[in-house]
Amino acid sequence: MQRLFFLIYVLLLVSCQAVPEQKKSSATLISDVSILDVRSGEMIEHQSIEIDSGKIQRITGILEDTTGFKTVINGSGKYVMPGLAEMHAHIPSPPVSQEQLEETLFLYLSNGITTIRGMLGHPSHLELKKQVARGEVLGPRIFTSSPSLNGNTVRTVEEAKAKVTQYQKDGYDFLKIHPGILRPVFDQVVETAREVNITFAGHVPVDVGIRHALNSGYASIDHVDGFLEGLVPETIKVNPRENGFFGYNFTMLADTTLIPSLVSLAKENKVWIVPTQSLFERWFAPVSADQLLNEPEMIYMPVTTLTNWKIRKEQTMGEDTNFSTPQWERFNAIRLQLIKALQDNGHGMLLGSDAPQLFNVPGFSIHHEIQGMVNAGVSPLQIIESGTVNPAIYFDQQEVFGQVKEGMVADMLLLRENPLEDIRALKKLEGVMIGGRWIDRKTIDKKLKVIAAHAGDQ
Repeated sequence: MQRLFFLIYVLLLVSCQAVPEQKKSSATLISDVSILDVRSGEMIEHQSIEIDSGKIQRITGILEDTTGFKTVINGSGKYVMPGLAEMHAHIPSPPVSQEQLEETLFLYLSNGITTIRGMLGHPSHLELKKQVARGEVLGPRIFTSSPSLNGNTVRTVEEAKAKVTQYQKDGYDFLKIHPGILRPVFDQVVETAREVNITFAGHVPVDVGIRHALNSGYASIDHVDGFLEGLVPETIKVNPRENGFFGYNFTMLADTTLIPSLVSLAKENKVWIVPTQSLFERWFAPVSADQLLNEPEMIYMPVTTLTNWKIRKEQTMGEDTNFSTPQWERFNAIRLQLIKALQDNGHGMLLGSDAPQLFNVPGFSIHHEIQGMVNAGVSPLQIIESGTVNPAIYFDQQEVFGQVKEGMVADMLLLRENPLEDIRALKKLEGVMIGGRWIDRKTIDKKLKVIAAHAGDQ
């Protein structure tokens, strides 16, 4: 009888020890990979990352036995980092088809973007956000703004109070500020936003001005909007409504010695900056539309969209406009100086390219934005921080995404080269993991071919 009890005990012990292996049956392992710690800038070599239930369960050294995993991804000689956030994205709205919507989301994913901040909200985006979160639609994590608050949609303080209150009740993540809002109406937007606990971000209306905007507590100011106008000495007494494209008309009046005071004000009020520099080196820049249209990623945009982009660029910079290459060079130099100063001494930078705006194809445009930040003297690690840990801090989700860390959502990029040595390594994706779902290079390329074929028919 004692022998029988002993045998039963041994069998129970063996079965209990087998449970961990059974739990690993749905797990994915990335083996022998280098992990970028985006906070320290350290590259930690020869690591194994165990992923299950959409999260990073364990990070350890090289595992000898990998038989307990459903999927094993060989990371030898490769690099893992957190997925990127596109902090100035646009999500298609009706009447766009569901197919076009999902293809746009995939374009972001195909370039390593696992989080997007939609900057022109629509009621349909509230449901889309839930569908993506539930895994019903494949796409990056979504944060969405309200519909536009501008000089036409909020003309009175009463309208401002009503719309801000309603948008907060509807469930939008933040308010989108556009040009044209009068200062008393803007102040009501700010007051009501504070009362109902919703943040606001975007443009700086001319009637508001950069200093009042910064003191009002924007969550982020995008495009570095209003800063160049703020460099014009008050003694000159310009008409602020004659500023042109993001202050271009005031370029030769700008006093760059005023930059430190504006940067200090941004830091004091904890205002994040989204440069969208790619707009100013592509759309509003002395490069021809035809040259931009010949870039490889343009095959993913409908022909009608490309035609409209060319028309709008020529309307902005054609012979009948006041565009001047020497003036643009000075304008752009000031922008780069502002970006560098805001990076070094401001509150913080967020990576965003404003896609799809003119010649900014979703996903692909983030690499043009990265080059713009390089041009401003921002380091590879600082750029990576602006697209990973900084957005997580911005959304108060530091323990959810933005790092490769145990317990966090498994949003990761597998790269062939070290991005700290050459930031262009971000283009060399071996695959993307979104919420624990692995999308390899072959799958990405196959889907991109389908998207290109559809675009050619539109």
